[in-house]
Amino acid sequence: MGKARKTKRKRGSVHRECDARIARLEALVAGQTAELKELKRRLGQDSSNSDKAPSTDPPGKPPKQKRKRGERKPGGQPGHEGRTRALLPPDEVDEIREHKPLACRDCGLKLGGSDLWPQRHQVTEVPPVKPTVVEHRLHSLKCPCGAATRADLPVGVPRGAFGPRLQALVGLLTGAYRISKRNTVQLLSDCFGVDIALGSIKRLEDDLSIALAAPVEAAKDYVRVQPVVGMDETGWSQAGKKAWLWTAVTNLVIVFTIRFSRGSKVAKGLVGEDYGGVVVSDRWSGYKWIPVKRRQFCWAHLKRDFQKIAESGGELAAIGEALQVQRKQLFKWWHRVRDGTLARSSFQTYVNPLRKEVCKLLRQGEACTEENLSGMCSEILKLEAAMWTFVRVAGVEPTNNESERALRHAVIWRKTSFGTHSEGGSTFVERILTVVASLRLQRRSVLDYLTEACEGALQGRVGPSLLPPDALAGAQKAA
Repeated sequence: MGKARKTKRKRGSVHRECDARIARLEALVAGQTAELKELKRRLGQDSSNSDKAPSTDPPGKPPKQKRKRGERKPGGQPGHEGRTRALLPPDEVDEIREHKPLACRDCGLKLGGSDLWPQRHQVTEVPPVKPTVVEHRLHSLKCPCGAATRADLPVGVPRGAFGPRLQALVGLLTGAYRISKRNTVQLLSDCFGVDIALGSIKRLEDDLSIALAAPVEAAKDYVRVQPVVGMDETGWSQAGKKAWLWTAVTNLVIVFTIRFSRGSKVAKGLVGEDYGGVVVSDRWSGYKWIPVKRRQFCWAHLKRDFQKIAESGGELAAIGEALQVQRKQLFKWWHRVRDGTLARSSFQTYVNPLRKEVCKLLRQGEACTEENLSGMCSEILKLEAAMWTFVRVAGVEPTNNESERALRHAVIWRKTSFGTHSEGGSTFVERILTVVASLRLQRRSVLDYLTEACEGALQGRVGPSLLPPDALAGAQKAA
């Protein structure tokens, strides 16, 4: 009897061990299944359903829209108005050369006279450039008292070896055209015959950065009082450490700043903690301090989120596809508002039922069992009012595309330069990006502006303003 009880207890112990092992294995399989599902989800991410840049898409990814065969060929399309180079008027031409035929092309008879309306053909050429070198001789004269006095350099003459226009050209090449310092040295030698050391490029950038300090600060002040600002940020590297390049975009002025933080403190510094306008951005937590009624979520980001939901399969696929249908309809109306074929009041009326349908679909997504996607739907619903600010406030765009375009130049620069090596280098990047982006928005010459800024610094003047003329006139009047 005792032996039977021992056997029974032994079997019970084995069963318990087996059950425990099975439970552990089931938990392991469940964990690995969830991990595999998450890895598959990440593997399926690209620029169409996540925040990944298009440059990270694999080579085999098909284009966003496949063009139907024979639908449209590359190049100018039938009916497209061609663009030809306009001829300069005769008084703006440097040299006119007359060419007359000597004999008839058919019979060979000699020809004479003139054509009152000859065919005009103009050729533009770049002349060989030889730098101008001015030598300043500072005489030292001796007084009868025995003291020797040497002349000082006149105001406006650089103490270095390079003039303000060359200094501006260096800033243009490195900051606007993303040419490396070594290639800038080579270009100046090849194209202009200027012999310059690599270290001099950095010194000229530093001097230019100082000359741009005051105008850039004034531009930042201007941004803080604008009714609508687009904001975005991207990764940067300073001295091998992770940093962030931020931008604030308005209609005519764009400013940049580099900081070691992606937090709200930087955003507050750009537009002001008490900013009263509308900020267009993505859903990054660094913008949560802005009241929802004064935010506009980027619909380009929402489009990718909806696509992620549509590609998840199961019950969520239909929800994601329905959200994309609503988004497409919204933008059909919005494009009509922009081209003037639909009144904003009518647009607002049309959007009301569409908004209700979008909220309904997001609530369905919030109730799904897929934790990541349900959480995303829940996050959007909490700040849902920020999706529709552009509908009620004129001047607000539904996407943050302008801010992303403003960062594109810097992103390419970062890829080739690997960031900056010092705080001074980052300051130069901030200021030159601000100048280039703002002037191009205003269709002003970057080289002329940089030259004037360098000349002003040599003469002790504040650099020219980056503000548009009407804004500058208003500020001067208020002062």
